[in-house]
Amino acid sequence: MKKGALIVISGPSGTGKGTICSLLCRQNPNMHCSISLTTRFPRKGESDGINYHFLTEAKFKTLIKQGSLLEWAKVYGHYYGTLQQQVEEKRVQGRDVILEIDTQGAKQVRSKMKDAALIFLLPPSMDELWARIQGRGTDSPAAIKERFAAAYREIQEIWKYDYVVTNENVSETVRKVEAIILADKCRVGRNKKILCSLKEGEK
Repeated sequence: MKKGALIVISGPSGTGKGTICSLLCRQNPNMHCSISLTTRFPRKGESDGINYHFLTEAKFKTLIKQGSLLEWAKVYGHYYGTLQQQVEEKRVQGRDVILEIDTQGAKQVRSKMKDAALIFLLPPSMDELWARIQGRGTDSPAAIKERFAAAYREIQEIWKYDYVVTNENVSETVRKVEAIILADKCRVGRNKKILCSLKEGEK
């Protein structure tokens, strides 16, 4: 069985990463959206094991020391991370794994998993991003300003990614990401076994 792809999707808060990832996994049974670990408290409507795995800070730091995390970062005062074992288990089963993580985490994934495909999601404009962040209704005015300032910093990291998609229309964005994943599976580096078998068969 061919190993599944590893797809990283990043972008500023308010670009619709969660919506895009959910639709990708809902419409493609072979895709698996990895559930991140976090030390923050659940927001209204969130459930453990569905939105996030909610951990204590002590437990999270233990996982860091054990080297159990594929990536981790501290964002807005809370820790977020991804268990490496869970990702690898799904990929070995042939499933494509999608990680919805920030630029700090993406950098760690790139250093550990050279075959990962990194996609950066952009808003249609910064004015639209401001409106989306305000429209969340979960943040204080100070937090909104902090998120908007962080968005500018994150966008500077875009040159370290493989692909960029502007999320103007959700359905179109999902189609573009699906196309990227399909194309990524055709990379020479992901098909070495097939190429080597052809070479061995030369007469």
